[in-house]
Amino acid sequence: MADQPDTFHLHLVSDATGETIQAIARACLAQFDHVETVEHFWNLVRSNHQLDLAIEEIGIHRGMVLYTLVDDQLQGRLEQFCRNHTIPCVSVLNPVMVAFAQHLGVPHKHRPGRQHSLDDAYFGRIDAMDYALAHDDGNATRDLHSADVVLVGVSRTSKTPTCLYLANRGVKAANVPYVPGAPLPGELTELGDKLVVALTKDPEQLVQLRRNRIRTLHQGQSTDYVDPERVRDEVIEARRFYARRGWPVIDVTRRAIEETAAEIMRLLSRRRLEAGE
Repeated sequence: MADQPDTFHLHLVSDATGETIQAIARACLAQFDHVETVEHFWNLVRSNHQLDLAIEEIGIHRGMVLYTLVDDQLQGRLEQFCRNHTIPCVSVLNPVMVAFAQHLGVPHKHRPGRQHSLDDAYFGRIDAMDYALAHDDGNATRDLHSADVVLVGVSRTSKTPTCLYLANRGVKAANVPYVPGAPLPGELTELGDKLVVALTKDPEQLVQLRRNRIRTLHQGQSTDYVDPERVRDEVIEARRFYARRGWPVIDVTRRAIEETAAEIMRLLSRRRLEAGE
């Protein structure tokens, strides 16, 4: 008989959006099997009143506390409460900030949410998101030259979500579908040294994804779009085309969107280094 999952309460307390602490917590929890977490999320905690609400909940549903608070007074109150009630409490950022301060020889600023300030990087991400939406699925190919990277792939190879993920990191990404028998836009051949990345996937998974897609659209299943033999030929044809073009190919079959994006950013970084940018 399989082990029954353990359930515990996890309190995430942040003075900003909480994206950092959520990502760290989930990355760590992924390493533990048979664990179910009841997550209590407290973001934008910047006053005693807001902290009081979090502390009250922590007292009712005792469990581990992770926090990213840069205000010393709020930190002290949360840590003192947890000590008094023997509740584990861990600062996610403090060890890293202390290490940076010691290495740089300067104290860190106590400004909550500073990483989300409206700087050039922030507006760069907004521009990249606008670009990804405007250049999705082969649209607006006339200015593909302004992309940082162009993704090409058959239908349901996660081109759009990958572009949006890249955009959230300030990368301008366009995507163009590979459709058997249909020519790709001529602009793709005029990109020079611009990075073009091809995405591929296991044909059996593609068939399943496409069937699910058709089902949600309430369309019939008898179509070449989901025919296993046709899909297999489609993938083979596309890969041969990518090889002739010399484009790097990423098989996304067993990759999360984040992993695919990380590989693309690595390719982009290498391309920029080679170009001396």
